[in-house]
Amino acid sequence: MRQENKINLSIVIPVFNEKNFLIKLFEEIKIFFNDSKNEIIFVDDGSTDGSTNILNELKEKKNYKFLLKLIKLDINSGKGKAIQTGIKNSLGEYILLQDADLELDIRDAREMYDMIKDNSEIKCIFGSRYLSGKLKKNNYFFNSLIGKFNSLIFNIFFAQSLSDVHCGLKILHREVVEKIKLTVNDFGIEIDLASQVVRNNFYIYEFGVSYFFRSKSEGKKITWIDGLKSFYYLIKSRFFDNSVSTNISILYSSIYMAFVGSHFGMGLGNTLFIIFFFIFGSIIGIHFKIVTSTIIFFSIFIGSLFSKGNGTTLAVIIFFVAGIFIARNVKQFFLKTKFNQYF
Repeated sequence: MRQENKINLSIVIPVFNEKNFLIKLFEEIKIFFNDSKNEIIFVDDGSTDGSTNILNELKEKKNYKFLLKLIKLDINSGKGKAIQTGIKNSLGEYILLQDADLELDIRDAREMYDMIKDNSEIKCIFGSRYLSGKLKKNNYFFNSLIGKFNSLIFNIFFAQSLSDVHCGLKILHREVVEKIKLTVNDFGIEIDLASQVVRNNFYIYEFGVSYFFRSKSEGKKITWIDGLKSFYYLIKSRFFDNSVSTNISILYSSIYMAFVGSHFGMGLGNTLFIIFFFIFGSIIGIHFKIVTSTIIFFSIFIGSLFSKGNGTTLAVIIFFVAGIFIARNVKQFFLKTKFNQYF
C-alpha cells in the first residue's frame, strides 16, 4: 500500500493552540519539504484558539505539492496521543516528528531526513539541543537541568549515551515504527518512544539542532510538573514495562546484589550499602537474564569464600568484575539463538 502511494516521508506535527506559529511553520515546510512524495500530518489536539481554522485555510489554498492531512481530536488528549494518531495515519517509509511551536528548526529536520535516507544502516535519529554548535536561545535553567538529568538517568537505565532524550525532533524508519507500540498520551511520549526503540535493539543516532526557547507567555505548554512526571515514566519504562523473564531477573539480581552489599561497612553504613547494591542489582537484572545473572552470582559467591574482613570485600569486588566479564561474553554468544531469553 505504501509503495502504491509512493510516500517517502511522513511529517507528524501535533498541534494544540499554536495559532501564532502555524502560518510561519507552514511556509517553512513548503521551503524544505514541498514534494509530492512527502505527506504532512497535522494532528489538532483539541485546539480552542483558532488553530483549527488556520489549518483548514492553509489546506484550502492548495499552493503546495505535498499531501496534506488534517486530523482533528475532539478533546485535548496530550502530545503523546496526537503523535500516536499521526503515526497510525502515516504512509511514509520515514516518519519525522516535528513540534509546531518553531522551537526546533525545519532546516534541521531536512538535514536529518537527508542523512537517514542516504544511509540504509541508520534507522533512527534523535535531535539534540545540547550537542550542536548551532544557534540557540534558552534562558530557562530549570527545564534544561531536568532534561539533562532525565537523559542521564535514561542512559544509566538503558545503557545508552544520549544527550537529549526529550528533544521533540526525531525521525524513524518504518521498520522501527512497526516494532514499537506507544502508549503514553502526554509529554512522557519522548521517554516511551526512546525506551521502546532501545528495547527493540535499534541504535539511536543523534544530530545537533538549533533551539529557540519560548516562554510560557508565548505558549509554552510543558511545565516543571511534566518534568517530575518524567521520573515516573523513566521508572515505569525501565522496571515495569518488561517481559516476565526480565522482571524475574531484576528481582533475582537485586537479592543477590543485596548480599554483596552486606560485605561492606558496619551498622548504618552496612544498611545503606545493602540498599544501594539492591538498586544496582535491579539494573543488572535488566541487562542479564537468569543464566548469565547466575554466573555473576556464582562468581561473587566464590569471591566471598576468600580471606576475611577487608580481604573478603576485595575478593568479592574482583570476582564480581570477573563474573560480569564472563556473563557478557556468554550473553553475546547466545544472543542470536532460540535460548536468548535465558541469557
